[in-house]
Amino acid sequence: MIFRIDDIGASTKKYNQHSKSFPFCSVFNVWFLKRMWPFKGWGPYNELTLQEWQDFLLVCAKNNIKPIVAITACWVEKNGKPISFPEKFPEQAQFLKQALQQGKIVIANHGLTHCVVGKHLPKFFGSNRKFHREFWPWLADDIHEKHILKSQEILEKFFEKPIEIFVPPGNIWSVKTYEALKKTNIKKVIANRYMADSEEDMQGIEFCDDREGFFVFHDKDLKLKGTQWINNMM
Repeated sequence: MIFRIDDIGASTKKYNQHSKSFPFCSVFNVWFLKRMWPFKGWGPYNELTLQEWQDFLLVCAKNNIKPIVAITACWVEKNGKPISFPEKFPEQAQFLKQALQQGKIVIANHGLTHCVVGKHLPKFFGSNRKFHREFWPWLADDIHEKHILKSQEILEKFFEKPIEIFVPPGNIWSVKTYEALKKTNIKKVIANRYMADSEEDMQGIEFCDDREGFFVFHDKDLKLKGTQWINNMM
């Protein structure tokens, strides 16, 4: 079983706000109510702290787990300004860099922004979940290319190693994304679905369906359940 934790460094954890999808919850998909338990469907929640990362990797080591850590290269501020993961979360970034160098984790590219910038802020009424998927087919080719190349540049420069795994945010990606990936070191796409707009075979890049042989979770799960949750599953 391969463990993968998603949404590291993504501002989606702050701005992706909507109620749960159950029918009785839909009337609460408004203003502050969508951020309240038991109606809250996703955000907001906080980034994992350095201590939480340390605790998590201790549990991983104890259980012989080498997790894939899927990092979004930039946090997007309210005004749309991107801030790189190492700049926004320097302690966590340095810790993960050390863990990578020690062979304790694998780093994956989880997009540049995780969202459609400019449409990422919460709505007064309704869900903005749709805009917290970064690689929709209806976005222009140059957006796919810019986001893939820039995210690779940021992650590879900081971690000082080729990044060879791509995890599309929200499992949404396109043939346009694939064309951009061909210009990078990416060798594998891991998701629960293939390209949204094409069934063509990829050349030089492998697709892995994460519904088989993977345990996929988000940093939110650790924030809510703690590391004991991992222990209980082993």
